[in-house]
Amino acid sequence: MTKKEKRDLRINQEKEYLLDPEYVAAKKKKRKKKLALTIVIELIAVAALIVAAFQIVRAVGKKSLTSKAEEAAPDLNLVRASETLTEEEETKWQEGWVKYNGSIYAYNEDIRTFLFMGIDKKSDVKEVEEGTKGGQADALFLAVMNPHDKTLKIVGINRNTMADVDIYNDSGAYVTTQKAQIAVQHGFGNGVEESCEYQKKAVSRLFYGLPIHGYAAINMSAIPTINDAVGGVDVTVLDDLTKYDSSLKKDAKVHLMGEAAFWYVKARDVNVFGSADMRLARQKQYLNAYVQAARSAAKKDITVALDLYQAVVPQMVTDISADEVAYLAPILVDYSFDENSFYMMQGETAMGDNFEEFYPDEDALYEMILNIFYEPVEQ
Repeated sequence: MTKKEKRDLRINQEKEYLLDPEYVAAKKKKRKKKLALTIVIELIAVAALIVAAFQIVRAVGKKSLTSKAEEAAPDLNLVRASETLTEEEETKWQEGWVKYNGSIYAYNEDIRTFLFMGIDKKSDVKEVEEGTKGGQADALFLAVMNPHDKTLKIVGINRNTMADVDIYNDSGAYVTTQKAQIAVQHGFGNGVEESCEYQKKAVSRLFYGLPIHGYAAINMSAIPTINDAVGGVDVTVLDDLTKYDSSLKKDAKVHLMGEAAFWYVKARDVNVFGSADMRLARQKQYLNAYVQAARSAAKKDITVALDLYQAVVPQMVTDISADEVAYLAPILVDYSFDENSFYMMQGETAMGDNFEEFYPDEDALYEMILNIFYEPVEQ
């Protein structure tokens, strides 16, 4: 056999081998495994990049929040003089300490306090002319994170609380400060950052100069989006709200979704005395349930907080950045919160010349501030 014949024979044998069904099937299987392995490696790489990016964003958020915390503590001694000190206490006394009922307290500088405002508007956020068209803050809550005992506390503020409110004219110039319902403070200004800063100042002043590390003013029209993002909220209906939604019968057990959540949180009959107090009780109940639902959703998918943040951006004004949300969300999952973590200001509602007025119990407010924002000093 010649060299050419040998070569042709070898080529024919190789062709027959390559066309063998078993060989072809084995080769396809090998290619699929290789492709699958490549895809897995790529997915792992993408996931690693996402995790790394998320951690970088969280680090930026932590640094940002730390810089915001560098504010003076409230000085309760300006409101009420501390009790008489012993000689030993005088030698150890530090600025900002408070003595009350025989115990000494110091402000917890590691606490982070955020103001959340529900603005009485059913549209996306837009800047308005200076005046009183910024929208009233019908819902006011302080969210308080304490890293020392890993607790989240919420303080509900009655929208009719009589407080020092700064009055501005149509040109945006300060005119005077007078006692008025604290909710009207947001109405002054431009309806966006300026109004929020005014409201933040009024709430801080009500709490004796309490540092507030961030705010979010959310138009009430965002409630369905916020509610549905965590899969809805279960409540037992406290008031008959069937005029707004037929499912909201008093004492009915309801899974709130969409517009039903909006009406449950927003609705009140202004012709009924104390309707703001009744609505605040519903808001307290709703927020208790919402926090639990949000924590459960975050445990399953930690990015739900960022998704929600992005979803409500058109209806929100906030100085809390996305990277700060990324930093806070995983932490809050491990913070304890239950029905005892929600505080309501004590006081009395009375009818003013035209509108209801809520007068806080100053002793109770003072004690609540000590309880939430201060810690006993070890002697």
